[in-house]
Amino acid sequence: MAGNVGGGGGDEESQFTGRVQPFSSTPRREDWKNEDVKKKPTHSITLRAKLGLEELYSLKVWRASMAELLGTAVLVFAIDTIVISSIETDTKTPNLIMSLVIAISVAVLLLATSPVSGGHINPVITFSAMLIGLISVSRAFVYILAQCIGGVLGALALKAVVGSSLEHAFSLGGCTLTVISPGPNGPIAFGIETSPALWLEIICTFIFLFASVWMAFDERQAKALGHVTVCTILGIVVGLLVFVSTTVTTKKGYAGVGMNPARCLGPAIVRGGHLWDGHWVFWVGPGIACVAFYLYIVIIPRQHIRD
Repeated sequence: MAGNVGGGGGDEESQFTGRVQPFSSTPRREDWKNEDVKKKPTHSITLRAKLGLEELYSLKVWRASMAELLGTAVLVFAIDTIVISSIETDTKTPNLIMSLVIAISVAVLLLATSPVSGGHINPVITFSAMLIGLISVSRAFVYILAQCIGGVLGALALKAVVGSSLEHAFSLGGCTLTVISPGPNGPIAFGIETSPALWLEIICTFIFLFASVWMAFDERQAKALGHVTVCTILGIVVGLLVFVSTTVTTKKGYAGVGMNPARCLGPAIVRGGHLWDGHWVFWVGPGIACVAFYLYIVIIPRQHIRD
């Protein structure tokens, strides 16, 4: 999540086999560096570089993925406990408090994981980095697998410490479109329709990528702003989007945008039930946003990336 923060790419060998640096552990596509340089590799070599199959057998990549696993687990546990405590606290502005604390938590987790794995802790970031060519398909697979496992572990940890009433009321912090509550004349469904929820996922995830993650992807900005500043900005943008999504609809039963499929998957697997209703929205929406962000990157004049 904290892309090129904190350093350059190093030599070609270290990019593949050295300590995993933020988004620079896999070579960038050469046309990002200098489109005037004519390369002569075959299509098979290019495909091999994109797939990066050797990284599936790299112990260092799997070690780096442990940071993604633990980071995502802590993220799920922290965010869910923040949501529960903010809403349960007797305050008039629970959404504001929740958003501020989430922003701080995300920034801290990025600072903790970025030196090891690049600080993705989110399939959205990993998938976007893969589309752009900053990491290989194989590394993306390993990271997303680790993130999903981490989401499950975080949900299991939350289940172990919260009471059954809180677990039922907050669904282990899972991503929901609707909930069903008992009413005077039978069960009543509260929530939001699938279409606006999907659009919220697409729009908020794209804003997240456009407004903050691009700073980490762009080595120039990452170096100019500094590691701590970029991570802080990322956390602030996440907090703002959480605040907007939970207040703009004012719909009881809607948990707000996920922007992180692994965070939504963990509670759904652990608790199940209605958390699977519309669960696809929290994968398809961010996926569409990632593709839209990639198309935006493609049309940017190359000199705005190099200069």
